[in-house]
Amino acid sequence: MCRSIKTLRPPYAEQVTDADVRAAALQYVRKISGFRAPAAHNAEAFDRAVDDVERATATLLNSLHIRGH
Repeated sequence: MCRSIKTLRPPYAEQVTDADVRAAALQYVRKISGFRAPAAHNAEAFDRAVDDVERATATLLNSLHIRGH
């Protein structure tokens, strides 16, 4: 159903973009919801979940202290 979500922190990824974070959030929500694209009546909840996961991911990545980087 969905591709593997790649690691978004050094040393595995040096240049992580907002688009990378958004794509990972979308893949996560697709995986746990079981939907590639939501039905119209679920679109708002689906999009809100993607936004929430994107924010949480960005917060996590910005808070990590990676040795050697």
